Parts: sequence; C-alpha cells; structure tokens
Amino acid sequence: MAEIGDAARSSVEGARQAFQEQIDFFRRKLNLPSEAWRDIQQAAHDRAFMVSGAAKADLLADLRKAVDQAVQGGSIGEFRKKFADIVAKHGWAGWTGEGSKAGEAWRTRVIYQTNLMTSYAAGRRAQLLDPELLKRRPFWRYVHNDSVTHPRPQHKHWGDARLTLRHDHPFWNTHFPPNGWGCKCRVVPVATPGDGDATTPPDGWDTVDPRTGAPMGIDEGWGYAPGARADDELRSFVQDKLVTYPPAIRRMLSVDVNRHLNTTERVTDFVQRVRDGALRNEDLWMGFVEPEAAARVKNATGQDVDNYLVLLPEDNVRHTDWEHRWDGKGQRPIVPADYQHVASFINEPDETLPGSELGRHGEARVLVRKEINGEVFRAVFEILHGKRNRALKLISLAIKTGQK
Repeated sequence: MAEIGDAARSSVEGARQAFQEQIDFFRRKLNLPSEAWRDIQQAAHDRAFMVSGAAKADLLADLRKAVDQAVQGGSIGEFRKKFADIVAKHGWAGWTGEGSKAGEAWRTRVIYQTNLMTSYAAGRRAQLLDPELLKRRPFWRYVHNDSVTHPRPQHKHWGDARLTLRHDHPFWNTHFPPNGWGCKCRVVPVATPGDGDATTPPDGWDTVDPRTGAPMGIDEGWGYAPGARADDELRSFVQDKLVTYPPAIRRMLSVDVNRHLNTTERVTDFVQRVRDGALRNEDLWMGFVEPEAAARVKNATGQDVDNYLVLLPEDNVRHTDWEHRWDGKGQRPIVPADYQHVASFINEPDETLPGSELGRHGEARVLVRKEINGEVFRAVFEILHGKRNRALKLISLAIKTGQK
C-alpha cells in the first residue's frame, strides 16, 4: 500500500483527495431517518447515514447521493447547490439553519465536513491497520492542526506533547480524531517514539465529562474511533442504545398499523416467546439489506430492495416449527439460535435465486442458501414494497446436513 500521512490530508480540502478505503466505508452505511442529531450516537455512525431532521426515505436517499459525491471529491460549493435543489424538490421545511444565508451556510458546512472527516478518518484508520504497515510503524502519533482558529486546549496539548502510543493502546478507542465538530486533528504512523515524545496519556485522559458523556476534551457523541465498528450490524447498535430512536424505523417501514415491529428484543427471546404462545402479529427487525446484497437480489429477481428491512415474523416461526421438523432425510428441527442468522442469509449468502412462487398478493420472492458449520440453511423471503412495507420478510426456513 502507498505511504500515508502527508499534511495535505489533515484539512477538509485534503479530505477531498478521496481514497478507496474512505469511499468503501461511506458506501457501507445504511440510511436511517432521524428527528434530532442525538438519535444516533457515537460508533453507530459507522453503519448509519443520517441527517438530523430528515425522516423521509426519499429525502434521505437524495441527501445520501449528494454526500456520496462529496466524499468522492466534490467541493462544498457543489454540495450546497445539490442541497438547495434537494430541499426544494422535497419541500423540506423546519430544518435547523433554514431561513438565513448564514444558517444555511452553517448547516451545509456541518453536513459536508462531518461526513468527509469521519469517512476520511475511518479510511485512514483502515490503512494504518494494514499488517505490512504495522510491522514497520506500530506507533501512532497525535497531530494537532494549528491552523484552527479556536483550538481546543486538550487537543493542542496532545499535539504539542507529540503524544505517541502503540496502535492498540486503549486511548485510540476513544481519542482517534476527529474528536469534535470541526476538529481537524490527525494521526500519523511512526516506527518508534522520538526524543521528547510523550509515551503515556496525561492523567485523567479517560475521565468522563458528565456534561457530554465523553472523555474530557471530546465533544458529545465523538468519543469513538471512526470505522472501528464498521462491520457490526446496525441492530447491535440499537441494542447497545447507540440508536435511540427506533420509532423512526417503525414509522418509515412498518408493515401495517395492526402489526408491531419489535426492534430491540434478542432473537432467541423473541422465538421462545412465540413458541410459548405469547405473541400475535409481531415482527422482529433483524437489520437492513446491505448494498451488495440488494444488488444480488435485484440481479436475481429484478426487484429493488436497497436499504429494505429484514424481518422475522412471528407467524414464520410458527410455520417453521410445524412444517420443517425432523423428516428422516437430513432435515433437522430448527432451534431458536438458528434464527440469529436471518440477516446474514440475505447479506452474506452462498447463493441468491428467484423464488419459484409468488406471494398471496403477487409479491416476488427470493431464495437464498448459506452453509454454516457444515449445514445448509435454505431461506425464502417475500419482498414487500410500498411506503409502509418496504421489507424482506422471512417466510420459510429449512436446514439440512449434506447436499444443497
């Protein structure tokens, strides 16, 4: 891999020099509606794209495209023009900053800079963790950007001290920059600490500021390393309470007003409650269809399912218990833990095929196969379209040991 760490990349203009790890990180995010910026916290931003107040799917999708172009190298002027066009197209009103040139300039700058700097930091972190680079440069040095008009005292102190720690020091779990709104600090890899470099963090570096819920010197919501949890499912962030607004998911994509979309319960608990007869008309949210998976489904079925929900309905659990019991031909009974793989059936399958039948109301279906520990899981999902039912719902699951 190419050497990294030149100072040009420490600014927003430098971040415009997009590189593949940065682009890949941003494109793996999933659109999530929100009403306020606190709806999604810290590391959840590794998997969720949000713009505060953008709660409509089509509006969020257009904003996502504009930011994607910015991440690839678009200027802030180009982004501002696209933002104005999107606001007009969707009639979006009431957003913070609306109504004055200064407010609009501030809001577009925040969206532009935040997405560029976090995606840049995540991509840079991926590069810094390259095994070959780590062999040669296993230490990371905190570098403060002295061009900042109003520098944060702690950030400047870490930079002035030339704080240099091993890449696996816990300091980097919370202090890998950016560490706040508009922060332009960066990290550079070095072979070993230099003369005069600080080799231990200052006392109290991990003390949490009760006003922000983050370590001292770090803004609220910024106490995480961008990209460190980019492989986690968004559902895990909901359960960790880093996504605090599951009603946004229900409002945008719930099946209908008579069904409850469960966004937080653990899979095995949900299945056991169904088996105990405690549930009726309830679906468990398992996650979203990832971009690469959406492309596979579209190739197999012709259906566009980008960013659709993946759902486990309680009636499927009942159906599977009844229809797919031990049959003496290699099919085994399904246990609650098997359902934990439902999202991975769609997002990480061995094979994706069109379903052989349509649903009761003409819905298309998709068949996926996935081998796990020598067993072949065969799952069929029904594709539900519309403003209130955009989801892939599991309707059949069977497990066999042996041939597909």
